[in-house]
Amino acid sequence: MEQDRDRDRDQRNQRNQRNQRNQRNQRKSVLCVGLVCLDIINVVDQFPLEDSDTRCVSQRWQRGGNASNSCSVLSLLGTKTSFMGSISPGPVSDFIVGDLARLAVGSELVWVEGSTPVACCIVCPPNGSRTVVLHDTNLPDVSLEDFSKVDLRRFHWIHFEGRNALEQARIIQQVALWNRSVPEDEHITVSVEIEKIREELYVLFNMADVVFVSKDVAQSLGFESATAAVRGLYPRVRPGSALICAWAELGADANQDGVLFHSAAFPPEKLVDTLGAGDTFNAAVIHTLSTGAGLQEALSFGCRVAGEKCGFHGYDEIAQKFRGKPVQN
Repeated sequence: MEQDRDRDRDQRNQRNQRNQRNQRNQRKSVLCVGLVCLDIINVVDQFPLEDSDTRCVSQRWQRGGNASNSCSVLSLLGTKTSFMGSISPGPVSDFIVGDLARLAVGSELVWVEGSTPVACCIVCPPNGSRTVVLHDTNLPDVSLEDFSKVDLRRFHWIHFEGRNALEQARIIQQVALWNRSVPEDEHITVSVEIEKIREELYVLFNMADVVFVSKDVAQSLGFESATAAVRGLYPRVRPGSALICAWAELGADANQDGVLFHSAAFPPEKLVDTLGAGDTFNAAVIHTLSTGAGLQEALSFGCRVAGEKCGFHGYDEIAQKFRGKPVQN
């Protein structure tokens, strides 16, 4: 009887803490720092042969970039969010800024400089592939000097797409200094995505509260499953941090201080568009954790949203399918 009372009290306390966190987070935003680019997406019913002349089923412009895509999904799920990065002047930037506004993603930390990258994407629904050819440019990444102008009081979570890692490490250290200067309930959670196989990015493993490591990076480091990856790579992260690895159709795994979590994948009835599925997963996990939910809930919700997204083009349908609905395990 006494144990039941203790359990009920603990559950009430957890609900109260979660409600308080939600109220605070509704006043503040998630900031995603990284790349925004233009994706020119060609949908084909058969992947073209080299040196062939092929008609596509459809073509569209879509705002791309990992951090930019995660902003879209966060906003569609109902999380207040802003993007920080640079774009180039001209019609491409007009399209990007207009699309940020369309999805209610804050663009006040976007500045015009350089030349915006363009990605030509071939999406082939019959085999589930998405092939990306990126024209990278001289678009500058966010520097410590840029970031020092940010009003950190506006944010409760900052997510970094791993790019200019040494500079991002300095930025994250600045966030850590901020956290030491404010009460604990005003701390900013930091997450990083380590997606590209680049040794210089690996310094970010021990810089964040939540670390997303890609299947490609895990395999390049010798791991053959998400479970093996989150076990073997955990010594690289800080104690108490969450290390998360999604493994496509095999779902996703996480490790937090030796406690392992797993979620199965939730593939759609018909595979349509896998472009941005990883960015969708990351955003759905951040959305869930930022409400005070646990890591198991976040993994499961991330897999559900990413799986559902693969069943339609783009991201817009996420809102009608998931916004305002309770997380399901």
